[in-house]
Amino acid sequence: MIHLRKVTADADARRVLVIDDEVSFTRMIKLNLEATGNYVVATLNESLRAYEMARHFTPDIILLDVVMPSADGGDVAATLRKRSATRNIPIIFVSAMVSKRESKLGFYESGGEYFLAKPVETNMLCGAIEKVLCSKI
Repeated sequence: MIHLRKVTADADARRVLVIDDEVSFTRMIKLNLEATGNYVVATLNESLRAYEMARHFTPDIILLDVVMPSADGGDVAATLRKRSATRNIPIIFVSAMVSKRESKLGFYESGGEYFLAKPVETNMLCGAIEKVLCSKI
């Protein structure tokens, strides 16, 4: 399911695409990020439509679940990185497979990939988004 909604946000708002099979998770992330006024968020609950959505929405960053039916986060990321229109969009993998204790603070980099542990607090999420986007400049 794809959710796009016009939101009043600053012209400098970051465009975030959230891909996760859990509708309640994508809804929560969308509401929390948009409430800051710094983000415009689109959500997708069907991993096989990720490339189509990324091309349509043109996000600054993608938050991508690791474990999903049909295509897991690794497969989705590989597809996005193979295509010229989406290969440079930074991705943060979001996973319940790693605890905050294991990841030290909930956000970490490993093997050139960024990860966030679920559940994620809005402050942690915003900080992770900004850190990744600032490192890509």
